[in-house]
Amino acid sequence: MSFKYPSDSDLRRLLRFETDSGAIWLGDRRMVLMHTNALAALRQDLITSVGPEHARRILTRMGYASGLSDAEYAKKMRPGDSLQDSFMVGPQLHMLEGAARVTPVKLSFDITAGQFFGDFRWDHSWEAYAHRQKFGVVEDPACWTLLGYASGYTSAFMGRLILFKETLCAACGADHCQIIGRPIEEWPDGEAHRMYFTDDSLMEKMEALQSQVEALKSTLEPATQGGQLVGNSSAFRKAYTLMHKVAPTQATVLLTGETGVGKERFARALHQLSSRADKPFVAVNCAALPAELIEAELFGVEKGAYTGAHAARAGRFERADGGTLLLDEVGELPMAAQAKLLRVLQEGEIERVGGEVTRKVNVRLVAATNVDLEKAVAAGSFRRDLMYRLNVYPICIPPLRERKTDIELLAQGMLARFCALHSKRVLGFEERALQALLQHDWPGNVRELENLVERGVILASQSGMVEVEHLFPNQPDAAQTSLDAHGHLAKLPSAQDDELSARILDSGSSLEEIEARVLDEAVSRARGNLAEAARLLGLTRPQMAYRQKQRQHRGAPSHEINREPGVL
Repeated sequence: MSFKYPSDSDLRRLLRFETDSGAIWLGDRRMVLMHTNALAALRQDLITSVGPEHARRILTRMGYASGLSDAEYAKKMRPGDSLQDSFMVGPQLHMLEGAARVTPVKLSFDITAGQFFGDFRWDHSWEAYAHRQKFGVVEDPACWTLLGYASGYTSAFMGRLILFKETLCAACGADHCQIIGRPIEEWPDGEAHRMYFTDDSLMEKMEALQSQVEALKSTLEPATQGGQLVGNSSAFRKAYTLMHKVAPTQATVLLTGETGVGKERFARALHQLSSRADKPFVAVNCAALPAELIEAELFGVEKGAYTGAHAARAGRFERADGGTLLLDEVGELPMAAQAKLLRVLQEGEIERVGGEVTRKVNVRLVAATNVDLEKAVAAGSFRRDLMYRLNVYPICIPPLRERKTDIELLAQGMLARFCALHSKRVLGFEERALQALLQHDWPGNVRELENLVERGVILASQSGMVEVEHLFPNQPDAAQTSLDAHGHLAKLPSAQDDELSARILDSGSSLEEIEARVLDEAVSRARGNLAEAARLLGLTRPQMAYRQKQRQHRGAPSHEINREPGVL
């Protein structure tokens, strides 16, 4: 049976050599070129140091992981083609990556039924060549990495473990390699080979359990060294240093910052670093309490003070006695409650609603708000004297967009925590997903990041990677993005882009001629408005003028530009 490969132009355009950035990209996966003699030396060192059996497992697993990764492209690149053409992405990528020349001899499969049989010929296998270079002609087949790739790719494509074995190998003296693949259960000795491909070895289980233990420990342990505060950016370190300096004192602290930046976590860390760490930490969200009940919640209530007050009850100040009280969203306090709070700060005593007895309280107050208190004072919604009392030691916690270098560190910690919480094993973030996190504006700050990471863990496949589609499932074009030369998210070129480029090259026009035609068309569509023409081309007004000036210097004709009044 003869097979004809579909065109690989869709795969070749994924491969990009970016000499300026020193990176090679296959779509959104970074690649490297390596000398076969270096790989041969690695094989020799592995076989010598850990023995051929362990070396085989390591190299097979490496190929298996590569095959799993390439299988992701097979599912995305040719969604409208036949299953056979989609499957051929793997062999074509294997050739494109320089593994060997792959010739299908026989191929039949039924994904629904779980049936697969594949017979392939490999010519010029780099691995057979590398093995013979170090060990000469051997008795046993040696294309372990390539076999791992074939098994990993086909297993991901079929949804079950497919085992490939070599029936001929160039390392054994044959003029080419031959492989046959079928479900592992159909091989008489299949179970003996499972160890080469399974991803749940004892070592990996131990590592996964260790990660979960560490994640749980970081969640449960007291914040004696700053708790769950994570970050290395200068903006974060500045806020953390201020918090660390004031923690041993009894000063009132005002935490400011946007919603979701982690004000309560800073307050908890401040409490744990203080001399009150063994006393209560009580947090209350002032914005979440009804105005008519907020005084009772803060200061307590005596029996019969109002309808429904059937028993005396201590307020948050009394519960926090000896410890720390966090008043979150303090800018939302009603004016009456502000007056009573000011008295507590001045006198160190409270009076329950409906009570006549004052009670002394020893509380370290931490206030937090995302409201500009100066503006609130000017608007008449916040007392100026209370603002001065609260603003003894202000700490501004930076938004996440100002601490981009902390995002990956935060995300990795959250990933471990949510994997433990949801009893799921996720290997990490795919490169494209990390870039999406770094480029997001984060209006919800750390809280939004936490939500996205938890969503990613839930949507990611078991033992898979968190991809950009898992983090931003409601963005329909997320799957169509790749990475540019600098590792930033960029749109993948479409088939129409490739066709346009081909037509331009076939036209025989020079680059200067093409640029001139595009500039003229933009100016024509903009009816001579140079600023509008620049916008159509994605240029600034000075960039457009510079290109027109360059054409004049080259002696090329230029359109007469009709500028609208006031348009530069």
